[in-house]
Amino acid sequence: MWDLLNRVVAALALILLLPVIIVVTVWIRVADGKGVLFVQERAGRGGVPFRMLKFRSMVHDSVALSAKLGMADPFGLLENDPRITRCGRFLRRTSLDELPQLWNVVRGDMLLVGPRPDVLPQVAHYSPLDARRLEVKPGITGWAQVNGRDDIDWPQRFVLDRWYVDNRSPLLDLRIIWRTFTSLRRGEPPVHVDELNIERARIDRAA
Repeated sequence: MWDLLNRVVAALALILLLPVIIVVTVWIRVADGKGVLFVQERAGRGGVPFRMLKFRSMVHDSVALSAKLGMADPFGLLENDPRITRCGRFLRRTSLDELPQLWNVVRGDMLLVGPRPDVLPQVAHYSPLDARRLEVKPGITGWAQVNGRDDIDWPQRFVLDRWYVDNRSPLLDLRIIWRTFTSLRRGEPPVHVDELNIERARIDRAA
């Protein structure tokens, strides 16, 4: 029932936000060319992959550029990150880049609230305790998102996500949604060195 309600709310939100979606689509297309959406496989419930949607906020060759920049953390950010487009900076600050994920909710891949879906290379390194965050569908926003977001590293996120899995309820989800809306506009994402990501990348390179 809760999943169905999520889908209905997401569908209504897509309809209501259609003018915003059209404006953002045109802006990205005019400012940075083709490829309005960023599509990436992420881990859903039980680790099952799905194609997560976002408005593209980085340049097309961002992965290659990360290597050229010598980044130890392939999923990290840099101060004045050259990979982020001008319109992408605004979209990320206001979380408008996440709007296409409403379609993922309509499809049943995600919920409005849940642990943020992780990329498959990182999920491959999960311990059984880490994998507890995969017991529920991922969300557009979540408990870790409203309790630190980019300011916390992955070990802290795992703890927060496990707490959410153990305590999730419709009332808690509504509380998280409210806190998300009251803090939508955020400053430039902080430059945060995540040692766990760096260690995982080192293991992948050595494999």
